[in-house]
Amino acid sequence: QVQLVESGGGLVQAGESLRLSCAASGRTFSSYAMGWFRQTPGKEREFVAAINWGRTSTYYADSVKGRFTISRDNAKNTVYLQMNSLKPEDTAVYYCAAKTGLRSIVRDEYHDWGQGTQVTVSS
Repeated sequence: QVQLVESGGGLVQAGESLRLSCAASGRTFSSYAMGWFRQTPGKEREFVAAINWGRTSTYYADSVKGRFTISRDNAKNTVYLQMNSLKPEDTAVYYCAAKTGLRSIVRDEYHDWGQGTQVTVSS
């Protein structure tokens, strides 16, 4: 099990950037695949991006491809989500999550979750 704490959310204008961080506790962080998901009120939590433990394999939702970049620093037990060219429709609570095995877009495959950080993009 790993404990996750997100940070870096905030209020920005459309077209601006934010970088989210997710700090993990636990000595086995480097063995977990990590994902970012987001949720707006009344909607399901949706996949945003994921990365394998080896940092070389990433995957993105079509809605963020080319604008968002997921990365990780295993020495710092941290995963990042760089968000560029933000749009109002990116407004959501963003969650990081961890799973054993390979990266996945399936929410229910992730077994540890952070508390979330709010991102608000104004038009």
